Amino acid sequence: MGINEEDARISKAYFTVTFLALLFGGTFGLLQGLNRAGLLELPSWYNYYQVLTSHGLLLVLVFTSFFTIGYFYASLSHTLGGLLPKVRKMVWIGFGMKLIGFVFAAVPIVMGEASVMYTFYPPLQASPWFYIGLVLIVLGVWMAAFGAFIQVANWRKRNKGQHLPILSFFATGVFVLLFFGSVPVAIEVFMIIPWAFGWVETINVMLSRTLFWAFGHTLVNIWYITALSAWYVIIPKVIGGRRFSDTLTRVVVILLVILNIPGGFHHQIVDPGITESVKYLHVFMSLAIGFPSLMTAYAMFSVFERTGRAKGAKGLFGFFKKLPWGDVRFLAPMIAMIAFIPAGAGGIVQTTNQLNQVVHNSLWVVGHFHLTLGMTVALTFFGISYWLIPYISKRVLTPAMNKFGVATTILWTIGMSLMSISMHLVGLMGSPRRTSYSTYGDNATALGWDPYLIFLGIGGTILIIAVIMQVYAAFHLMFRAPKGEEEFPIGEEEDNASKTPFWTERWSRTILLMLVVVAMGYVIPLVDFIGYAPPGSPPFQLW
Repeated sequence: MGINEEDARISKAYFTVTFLALLFGGTFGLLQGLNRAGLLELPSWYNYYQVLTSHGLLLVLVFTSFFTIGYFYASLSHTLGGLLPKVRKMVWIGFGMKLIGFVFAAVPIVMGEASVMYTFYPPLQASPWFYIGLVLIVLGVWMAAFGAFIQVANWRKRNKGQHLPILSFFATGVFVLLFFGSVPVAIEVFMIIPWAFGWVETINVMLSRTLFWAFGHTLVNIWYITALSAWYVIIPKVIGGRRFSDTLTRVVVILLVILNIPGGFHHQIVDPGITESVKYLHVFMSLAIGFPSLMTAYAMFSVFERTGRAKGAKGLFGFFKKLPWGDVRFLAPMIAMIAFIPAGAGGIVQTTNQLNQVVHNSLWVVGHFHLTLGMTVALTFFGISYWLIPYISKRVLTPAMNKFGVATTILWTIGMSLMSISMHLVGLMGSPRRTSYSTYGDNATALGWDPYLIFLGIGGTILIIAVIMQVYAAFHLMFRAPKGEEEFPIGEEEDNASKTPFWTERWSRTILLMLVVVAMGYVIPLVDFIGYAPPGSPPFQLW
């Protein structure tokens, strides 16, 4: 019968903001790339650092969070029998709070009063209204998270002894991390607001940086788990196969929830004030996240091989020929999975102390980020949109729009690959991140970066074409595609699948273990930062 109309409006509203954020954020990305390549001089009234802050806010916070909430609320509605009226109210309130918060944050950026970039590290100080906007965004996320918890608790109460449907299980893990991961950044922002208003003179920089990264890297893995839900659950159905293992799938989610939050410390390997033993502990914690990723790689390629061989594939890699490469619902997430192989390897580089010294604060890091968010996450989200937007809009994905999506995916892959590879290479040559174009007085080393930066600009130009095509596809599928019923593709387990143990449903135990791991990682350094704090830093505004 399709999705409930009231639930559909929620997801459509979230997706509308998602793809508008992609359009404007992508445009800012192009301006940033052309400026960094020395091909475009930005006006003084909207300079490189305003563009960089806008690009990060739109794509890292708005694009990803609105898509994640819209996608998982459609999943909760579909798998749990429709949303409760009070849950709908909560998620609409969250939607409004996030939009108002975004306006509060965006206005100071446009006015040149908040060029602090996505990470908004003190002692750089933005307008206090920028931070108040961030508070509203976090509160909006919490409303969506608690709405999901109420929905899941209601279903479990009515279905005692049953396993939570797998997509709702993923949603639970994501919203648990969204809530607990955003608590540290909420504390940080409440530290910053009195400082930004001038009510206190100084701020503890190390404490604020650490609280930020407890959230910042968790956010990255929230996108990753969202992508995993499509890989594990949707892709097997799209290719005509079966899901690998319900137990393994749930264990992967549980591991990512438990191990995730302390992984953010590897962003601070070069920071002072953290002892070597604590850094060593956090390197181990960061690398531990790789284990569920390796489990995923094994599971997904096993699904591909089993499906291909069931369709008559021969030879070692013959099953690749049997995969539906012409179906954008498969092609986009498949390229995303392939991109995650070098992206994950780059993450290991940045987690390792000696290698981190080479790439830290260089364009390498930005290239890694564009492989993870720009390829692995974004392409998976795009693949989801080609079936989910028609499903919630009661329209269909036509063969012509499927071909259009394939072309968009290929263009996006070419553009992002050009840009990311260039960033990695020029980062190894020493080109710094977060700076506008400069030859540093025609220094020979800096001039040697120019050919790579030109390719960065070319990649960004190709990407904006793909952005426009993807935004057009999303709104066409929402409002203009032919009316009809689109499938919500959920893969089934193998016929001889083993029974999933019920301990996987003990979310109280999972959250307790997560909090224990967080305490192991953060209690000692936070006590040190607070108990042995330096005098603190006054605010700086360098623009």
